[in-house]
Amino acid sequence: MLRTLLAVVRLRRPERSRSVRRLRSAANVDDLRRMARRRLPAGVFDYIDGGAEDESALKRNTGSFAAVGFRPRVLRGLGDLDTSTSLLGRPLAFPLVLAPTGFTRIADPAGELAVVRAASRAGIPFTLSTMGTRSIEECASVAPDDARLWFQVYAWRDRDLIRSMVERAAAANFEALCLTVDTAVLGRRERDIRRGLTLPPAIGPGTFIDGLRHPGWTWRFLRSDPIRFANVVDGDTGTDRVRGGPGDGSTAVDLSSYMGNQFDHGLSWSDVEWLRSIWDGPVLVKGIQTVADAVLAADHGVDAVVLSNHGGRQLDGAPAPFDLVPAVVDAVGGRTEVICDGGVRRGSDIVKAVAAGATAVMGGRLFLYALAAAGEEGVDHVLELLRSGTEATMALVGASSVDELGAELLEWS
Repeated sequence: MLRTLLAVVRLRRPERSRSVRRLRSAANVDDLRRMARRRLPAGVFDYIDGGAEDESALKRNTGSFAAVGFRPRVLRGLGDLDTSTSLLGRPLAFPLVLAPTGFTRIADPAGELAVVRAASRAGIPFTLSTMGTRSIEECASVAPDDARLWFQVYAWRDRDLIRSMVERAAAANFEALCLTVDTAVLGRRERDIRRGLTLPPAIGPGTFIDGLRHPGWTWRFLRSDPIRFANVVDGDTGTDRVRGGPGDGSTAVDLSSYMGNQFDHGLSWSDVEWLRSIWDGPVLVKGIQTVADAVLAADHGVDAVVLSNHGGRQLDGAPAPFDLVPAVVDAVGGRTEVICDGGVRRGSDIVKAVAAGATAVMGGRLFLYALAAAGEEGVDHVLELLRSGTEATMALVGASSVDELGAELLEWS
């Protein structure tokens, strides 16, 4: 009996890293979301997790992928599986781009630096938000020479501030600019309204009690440097670059009022042309939600359109980006690349988007959940889940390479 037991029992090697031990039970993004929910104060989790109003757009983003099935092919003589592709003329290990997210350091003190390092190891681009909590220069300092760093631009009223950021991005060897165009005003995010959320979180009776329930997060938050909008702070003087401050986020602000005061609501296609005039690299437009606007973007020579409803955080009732992919790809006729942003939770979602015609997908919450759940190791973990999930799905639908993914493999309801 003992001999039989020894033949079948294998002792797991002890793991010193608490994060790695925790990640053993994280089989997918939803598992990481549950871990993040346990580890974060409720208001912080809701800021990351929530959408606008009734959150119908948020639900539609993931539901649109679930509504489409596969038509798998078999006996295809598959060779070595290859998830690699190209985007903006450069190699991509698999068809994923990490989206810009503001206030990333509320998930974990390392914030964007952890995500830059993980994205570089995974061979995919990372997009730094204008509202990021690590600066352009900080992100560049931890990135290897072959890293793909993009910078996301909001339309500030102060054009000198935009020009300064663009020049800094160029000096730091960022590859592309991603202009976000769906924030004429901030969406009504009712979870944040109910909690009276400010950024960074202001310490009051409610947040104090919530902080006591999450001592690990609270201790890390209090021990870390103040969270601020790192790209609107002068790196030499530490002062705000925004006129009429406070504008750097170091003091608690209501995000809706802040954006209403600082962002230009008159953004138009002429601003896209102006951005191209001050930047030599690729320009992407993020926030396209109709075929007509995708065509206009192609007409204005943008290098890629990002189909996005801001993760369901702006206009509730906006279309799901994945549903737009086939029509947009057909309408732009190869004049610009198409990226599908929103709702991606599995490698099978990446395969569906590419089979529908997208060059790649973009995701933000997926790495924020992972960062909150287990720091940088969590981001490594979720990126490997998505890469391996993409590879496995390709094998199961009968495609050896990304080039073999096409609409004939999808079953639309």
